[in-house]
Amino acid sequence: MSAQANTPATPVPSLLGANLICMASMLIWAAGLPAADFIIPLLPADQLSALRMALAALALLPVWALIEGPGAFRRANWLKGIAVGSLIGLGAWFLIQGQARSGAVTAAMISTTLPMVGIALEVVLDGRKLSVALVLGLLLSLAGGMMALDFKAGGMSMGFGALLCFCSVLSFTLGSRLTVTAFPGLSPIGRTALTISGAAIAVSTVAALGIAFGAPPPDFSAWGWKETLALLAFSVGSLGISQLMWIMSVEKLGIGLSGLHINAAPFYVMIILFLLGGRWDWGQAAAACLVAVGVLIAQGIIPLGKRA
Repeated sequence: MSAQANTPATPVPSLLGANLICMASMLIWAAGLPAADFIIPLLPADQLSALRMALAALALLPVWALIEGPGAFRRANWLKGIAVGSLIGLGAWFLIQGQARSGAVTAAMISTTLPMVGIALEVVLDGRKLSVALVLGLLLSLAGGMMALDFKAGGMSMGFGALLCFCSVLSFTLGSRLTVTAFPGLSPIGRTALTISGAAIAVSTVAALGIAFGAPPPDFSAWGWKETLALLAFSVGSLGISQLMWIMSVEKLGIGLSGLHINAAPFYVMIILFLLGGRWDWGQAAAACLVAVGVLIAQGIIPLGKRA
């Protein structure tokens, strides 16, 4: 089944609407990155991932029940939801572990491979044909993503940490694709709530086992309102709301074309920091424009030549 399968219960956004939704998803996701700086040092990776997934699930489940009724919970395949959600949870855990070993620059660079991984999955699993426009759009998007990176923030490392970051990309991309294809009878809110809840169950089980075998339990004594708000932004916003909008765009555009948008994330982070008093970076603005051109060419919105 294609990752662009439609759901009868939910209207599918137009091509322009899907791109705008994907842009908004990346903007909200990017907003969680500065917020994460407040809380990553305060909790181990597995416990932070479990808390983040659980809060996102608690935000999404009532919305799902309100829109489709509590009976939607009973009709859902929770075992499959946990299985697919485990891939998303595993991707989040891989990313934290990989960034801790290799640095933010390496993690950001490896994340630019997401559209390549997504398109490769579509070629292998869906029989998608590569076109000149698609390849050119992918290359422009990758170039823009590389331009947007701040290599002065830290050195590159292509060791074990980079491998973990790439495992994160693989896991998250496959999990996102399966969120769309494995639940054809569910709406986007149902798919997202189910798989994020599955991720919360899986990651929380791992965190609980870690505590049972001697890991220290979480300590919230140093937390204040800033840390709490940062956690909500990192979980409900950057995961819950962002993932819902991401799945909506993947449903229309496919995982490969949606993934092109992730290369504009550094620009969105720069905008957020600029609004908080940081400096404007014209290089990142130009990089974001290059990503946008790549997205438009890959989707045929900007044609490469005259049509007959």
